[in-house]
Amino acid sequence: MTHNTPLSPRPRPLHDLADGRRPLMTVAQLRAHGVSAAETNEQCRPGGPWQQLLPNVVLLHPGPPTSEERLHAVLLYAARDRGPGTASAAAPGVSVSVPVQPGGEQPRVPAYAEAMITGLAALTLHGFSSTPPLPSLDLIDVLVPRLRRLRTTGCARVVRTAALPTAVELTGVPVAPVARALADAVAELTDPGTVRRLLTEAVRGGHCEPAAVVRELNRARLLSRPHVVDAVDSLVAEGRALAEQRLYRMVREHGLPEPVWNVDLRLPGGPHLGGVDAFWPEHAVALELDTRAHRTREDDAAWAEHARKREHLERLGITVVHLTPRKLRDCPEHQAAVVRTALMAAGDREPAAYVVVLPR
Repeated sequence: MTHNTPLSPRPRPLHDLADGRRPLMTVAQLRAHGVSAAETNEQCRPGGPWQQLLPNVVLLHPGPPTSEERLHAVLLYAARDRGPGTASAAAPGVSVSVPVQPGGEQPRVPAYAEAMITGLAALTLHGFSSTPPLPSLDLIDVLVPRLRRLRTTGCARVVRTAALPTAVELTGVPVAPVARALADAVAELTDPGTVRRLLTEAVRGGHCEPAAVVRELNRARLLSRPHVVDAVDSLVAEGRALAEQRLYRMVREHGLPEPVWNVDLRLPGGPHLGGVDAFWPEHAVALELDTRAHRTREDDAAWAEHARKREHLERLGITVVHLTPRKLRDCPEHQAAVVRTALMAAGDREPAAYVVVLPR
């Protein structure tokens, strides 16, 4: 033996592994600690100190697992094994080693490769009040790439996707973003009331915008289900009401002149020019909220009509300011500055055509 020959790690006694700090380990991790498959099977016998919670995932204590242990067991089951020399999925308290990069810095490697919690469990972790508590969920949805060879088993229900979203870490657990988790939950639900409550809470609770939710529902091909379409109609109405409240608040809090709200514009004795959400007659500035939740073929015609209306108004000398609910939510100061700039610029423009303003 030379001084450069690495020493093999000494296997830890079984009782040291089950010390409470590592409640879950994969069979591969146990083998790396010197525990053979035969020893693992012996420990997991009926009435033994360990139990196989999911294929290749061992719970190192008897009795039912906690909600946290179930979540991590599902992730351990679904996470991709990146092979020797790289970090593998690890349960809470299980350390992993990664190759040291040039310069001596270790890269930050996700604990679970290509796996994240989704569906109802993810919504509960996001703080939804209308979802069941984790202990009452018989199945925990886990999102993995489409080509992974995994099957639904035990408490793990496998959900596949062509492209994994960026996970959000909540309580140390990688979780799908709200819109994606919501779509995966709705895919398994048939009760219209439950679907409507989930979608409403997503918007009313400020978890995400209606457009993001409907985009994911459309991507999952769920908008052909009548109870989902009905819930989406309620969702869009809820989102528009919130956007209008934010618009009113923006005008008040940033000292903008009070407009006339929700009006139709017409040429005297002429055609209908269209409705706007706010209009400043003295400045010839109109404001529109884009609360359309998604783009479909039917929306293409509506969008073309919307573009024609905007062009017509601008040809008449009316400036049209276009705002989205997300902009109002995320940067109301900037949106107020956009509106104020349009109002201040009115004096530098040619006088606009006279239009009739009617309640909408």
